[in-house]
Amino acid sequence: MSDSKLHLVFGGRVKDPRTLDFADLKSMDVVGFFADYKSAEEAWRNAAQRTVDDAEMKYVVVHMHRLLQPEVLAPAKGN
Repeated sequence: MSDSKLHLVFGGRVKDPRTLDFADLKSMDVVGFFADYKSAEEAWRNAAQRTVDDAEMKYVVVHMHRLLQPEVLAPAKGN
């Protein structure tokens, strides 16, 4: 696996703006996959800005590299 830091940006309507409980998974807006956090954050900002007046729309950045390589985040044994 390469050293890229894969990120996913997606969003959709949430049941409660204080949570990430998405109301309809079939209508999720997948903005895309990005090789670095800076690009993902820019895409997240653009998507979120388009729906800034709708409190029930929420966009997130998922650190896919953390899911794909959880051992990288695991503390070293003995520490």
